[in-house]
Parts: sequence; C-alpha cells; structure tokens
Amino acid sequence: MWRVLRRALAVGSRGAAVPQGRCCRRRVWGCRQPLAPAAGLCEEKSRGTESRTCATVTMPEVSTDHLDEQQVQLLAEMCILIDENDNRIGADTKKNCHLNENIDKGCFTNTCCSHPLSHPLELEENDAIGVRRAAQRRMKAELGIPMEQVTPEEISYLTRIHYKAKSDGIWGEHEIDYILFVQKDVVLNPDPNEIQSYCYVTQKELKQLLDKASKNEVKITPWFKLIAETFLFKWWDNLSNLNKFIDHEKIHRM
Repeated sequence: MWRVLRRALAVGSRGAAVPQGRCCRRRVWGCRQPLAPAAGLCEEKSRGTESRTCATVTMPEVSTDHLDEQQVQLLAEMCILIDENDNRIGADTKKNCHLNENIDKGCFTNTCCSHPLSHPLELEENDAIGVRRAAQRRMKAELGIPMEQVTPEEISYLTRIHYKAKSDGIWGEHEIDYILFVQKDVVLNPDPNEIQSYCYVTQKELKQLLDKASKNEVKITPWFKLIAETFLFKWWDNLSNLNKFIDHEKIHRM
C-alpha cells in the first residue's frame, strides 16, 4: 500500500546517536505492499520529522504556529535516542529529534512507520516486541486499522537499516529503521491529518511509480526509495518465505 504524506508531522522512531547529532529509532513497518494478497498497498506520508542531536546540545527554536493542535502534540512525544549500534542512550521530543532535516509532504511512501516512543511497552527489545507494539499503535493512528485486526505477534521483524536524509535545514531524519512485514486483509480508515491518499499497487505499478519518481514526476520519501531499490522486490518475490531474510544481527548502513 502506498500513502501520500500530508503535512509537517513529526513522526518519531528509534535512531542512532552519532557525533554530529542524535539518531532516533523508527520502525518502517511492512513495506506496505504485503497488505493485499495480489497487490501492495503504499501510502503517501505527511512529512515526517525524526531523530536529532546530543542531549547536551541546545536545540534552536522553531515556530509551530502553522501546525494544528494534533501535530503540536505529536511533536511533544518522546522518541528513543540510540547510538549507531542501536543501543538506547536516552530520549528526547520528536521536535528535537527531527530538527535540521526535513521530509517533504506529498511524498509516496511505505504503508506505515512505527515510530516507537520512550514508553515501557515500546522500549522492550526482546524480538523487537516494543517496535512491533509501536507499529500496531501507529497503524491505528495513521491508517485507522483496528488494533485487534493486527496484533504484534502477527508482525514479522526482518532486519534493520541505518538511514539519514537531509532536506531544508530545519527538519529531517537520522534513524535506525526496523523492517516489519504483515500480510492480512484489514479495514482502513486513514487519518487525513496523516495521509493525503493511498492505493494498492502491483509490483509492475510500483516499478512504474519509481520510474516516475526518477523523472521528478512524483515524489517518494528517501527511506522508501532506498528500501525499494535495495531490498523490496527481493522480499516481495518471497512473501511466502520471508524467514530466509531474517537478520537481527546486522544493521544495513544506507
């Protein structure tokens, strides 16, 4: 499934702290395609904001006057700060975690991003259960999927990528993303403050969309572009046997 991102929403995730700044953990879940038996579903995402700077650094003031109440509340959520090897080192607000780089609104992207928070249930790391709980929560928040329709146990954790994207110098992302998959028929009721539009796509249609993006005819989020070009179609060809791609030790540096 594709979704189109709508506004300047802060979307938290877990990331890695590096000398230049903080990185937040985030779980890119499900490369939206596997939601439908015959086709993938992709969403376009409201632009996200992510990890940032060291706890000792004073973050610049950024006006949120143009954001609505829901978006301001999301910016206040506490993200998980990590080092470059995904070891938890602290927490900070989504606003601080996403300063200095920006993901544009109106971009097509994967089905959902889990954005785990610094909360006991989402900090639990055994088999990435905290991340999978966060994915369940965000599927409800972004796509309106009832939580009972997809449980954390039904979400498969494949591997991790370390990713950074810079845009306009104010918002951005620097994070370690967990790749999660789920295949199931679900009820969708997307939040218009999160998702501008969505569609299910076949492999052929997704490749056509990526080709259009290469010609600047449409926009795709940088993390999804990296995943699609590097891993996605190999996974998609093996949806019935994804276990052979499970690698919880390696962090792919993108």
